[in-house]
Amino acid sequence: MIAFLKRHILRYWAAAPVATLLLAVALAATAVFGVRSAVFWAHGFERIAREQPVAAWMTPGYVALSWHLPREAVIEALTLDPRAGSPRKTLADLAAERNVPVTTLIDALEAAIADHRAAHPPPPGEARSDERSPGDEQSEEPAPGVEGGAE
Repeated sequence: MIAFLKRHILRYWAAAPVATLLLAVALAATAVFGVRSAVFWAHGFERIAREQPVAAWMTPGYVALSWHLPREAVIEALTLDPRAGSPRKTLADLAAERNVPVTTLIDALEAAIADHRAAHPPPPGEARSDERSPGDEQSEEPAPGVEGGAE
């Protein structure tokens, strides 16, 4: 089998060395990026389950997904119109529209997270993926494109 492959590769190399080299590079890149992509997608949802600290760059939907909150709890905490659908605006955008500091919205979401966790404890023997409080380890850096933390 190896002799067969070696013979064909040498034949292709003799006929078109540049094309053979380009084919080899393309196959190697496909293999590397294919494995990388498979690993990324296999572990992609673990990042969402980490319950990242609520930050100004997040959308309400992302907060609900990351912290495993029902949509209604986020809508109520941010006093959004439930009939308006899911806004694709960040917390910084919502704060700017309302002329309030973004920390006000973050505090409201953190309170909703705490209330939801108090009302819905995990089943016995099942620990949450992260037992820190919602406000721990908040990044002091504003999101890209947000000046001064959008306060």
